[in-house]
Amino acid sequence: MSPEETPPLNGENAELDQAIATVESNLAQLKERYEQIKQAQKRRDELVEQAKELKEQKNGDSIKTQLNQIQTELENVETDLESRLLNWSSFSEPFWQAVRFGGLGIILGWLLKSCTS
Repeated sequence: MSPEETPPLNGENAELDQAIATVESNLAQLKERYEQIKQAQKRRDELVEQAKELKEQKNGDSIKTQLNQIQTELENVETDLESRLLNWSSFSEPFWQAVRFGGLGIILGWLLKSCTS
């Protein structure tokens, strides 16, 4: 058996197994989130269509009540969609990088100012 053919050590196998499990878990979460977004978009389209149909009828107060209910549900669906697309984890890394490098810039500025004074 040549050195290239030797299997990795048990520690490396455990790390690789854990990395694969993490990737699979993230993929499953992403698929679930994608399905939820598709369902919410479909529901939004249905609500918009219902609202159009009710507006065409122009039949009194009951339609206004139904339109208000549809509008409320539509706002809830849109809020749900937005909350699924925007979350803290998508902003956390850029936020902390900005804090880190902004702080580094301030410190460098103070050092340069003290050197020139």
